[in-house]
Amino acid sequence: MSAPGPVFVEAPARLHFGVLDLRGDLGRRFGGVGAAVPSPSLLVEARPAPAPAPALSAEGPDADRALEFARRFAGHHGLAGAGAHLVVHRAIPAHAGLGSGTQLALAVARALAELQGLPTEVTALARAVGRARRSAIGTWTFAHGGFVLEGGRKGEDGAVAPLLARLPLPSEWRCVVVVPRGKPGLTGEEEAAAFARLPAPAAHDVERVAHLVLMQLLPAIAEADLPTFGAALAEVQRITGGWFAPAQGGVFAPGQTGEMVERLRDWGAAGVGQSSWGPAVYGITASAEESQVIAARARAVLGSGGVVYDGGFSAQGARVTRGAPPDSP
Repeated sequence: MSAPGPVFVEAPARLHFGVLDLRGDLGRRFGGVGAAVPSPSLLVEARPAPAPAPALSAEGPDADRALEFARRFAGHHGLAGAGAHLVVHRAIPAHAGLGSGTQLALAVARALAELQGLPTEVTALARAVGRARRSAIGTWTFAHGGFVLEGGRKGEDGAVAPLLARLPLPSEWRCVVVVPRGKPGLTGEEEAAAFARLPAPAAHDVERVAHLVLMQLLPAIAEADLPTFGAALAEVQRITGGWFAPAQGGVFAPGQTGEMVERLRDWGAAGVGQSSWGPAVYGITASAEESQVIAARARAVLGSGGVVYDGGFSAQGARVTRGAPPDSP
C-alpha cells in the first residue's frame, strides 16, 4: 500500500476588532469581534516522516513554533511513535496582531489530525495545542472565515468561548492591512501579565460596547451599510483602546501604529483601527478602487519599513487539500 499523500492547510489571518468585557460581572470575560482576511495567510504541509527520521520535524519560516505545536498535539493524543514532517511554506507575520500563533497552531493540528485520522473539529484542535485561552476569534475565523462574534470565557475549565454569530462580510468591501515594523504586540506570558495589571473598565463602557455590537455593528453588516459599520467600529475601538491604554501607552500603540490609524482615517477609510495589540492596523473601504489608492499611499509612507496587504475578506476559513496545495484566491 502506498503512503498517504501530504496534507496542506491554508489559513487566513484574523483581525481582532475589540474585546467585549474585561469585568466578568455576568460570569464571562473577554469575548470579542473580528474577521478573517485572506492576505496575509499561511500554508502548512504535513507528510509522514520517512524512517528512520525523527518522529517530528519541521522546516520553513516559523518552523520552531510549528514543531512546538506539533509536539503539543502529539502529547495530547499520546502519539509517541507517530512521525511527521512539517513544511511551513508561507507564514503570517509573527506578533503583529494578526493571529499568527493561533492560525499556525490550528493549521499544524489540523494537518496532523488529517494524517492520523483524528477528530478535526476546531475546538478539539484548539484544546490539543493550548490555544483560545482568552480570545477565540482566531479559532472561529480558522473554522469559518467571515465576521465572528464570540461570547467569552466562562471559568477556567479550558473550554473554547462559544461562537455566537458568524456573518459573511459584503463581497464588495475591501480591507487594507498595514503592518509597520514597530514594537511587536504582546503575546503569551507578557500578554497574560498585562491583562492581570489592567484595571477593570467602567460598567457603562462595557454596556456601551455590547450595545454598539448588537444594535449597530451586526445590523450594518447584514444590511451592507459600511458608514454605519465604520462608525460603530471606530467607537468600539475608542472605548476598548482606552481599556488597554495603561499597558500599550495610549488608545492605539504609540509611534507609527497610532499615526497610521489616523492616516487611514484621513485617506477616507470608513472603518479603521488596531488589530489586537498591534502593530497591525486596518482600514475598510467600499470598493477595490478605494482600497488600492489607500494601500498605495500607505506603501509610500512606510517605504521599506513595513508591509501593506490589500484585499477582500475571507468568505471561508482554513482550506485543506491532499496531494497538492489549494489554489489561492
